[in-house]
Amino acid sequence: MSKINELFNKEVKVINIGLESFYNDLKKQKVSAIHVNWRPAAGGNKKLASLLSRLK
Repeated sequence: MSKINELFNKEVKVINIGLESFYNDLKKQKVSAIHVNWRPAAGGNKKLASLLSRLK
């Protein structure tokens, strides 16, 4: 059996980053999943994100 076929014979475990609706759909299907409520730094504003990165 190829390695890719072996993968499909195992339980799926998901780390969902971002869209909570995707996580909710997984849970409805009884898929083992955790949700990380991630958003881009500074709301995606590149200039503000650059300024924030200098604070680190």
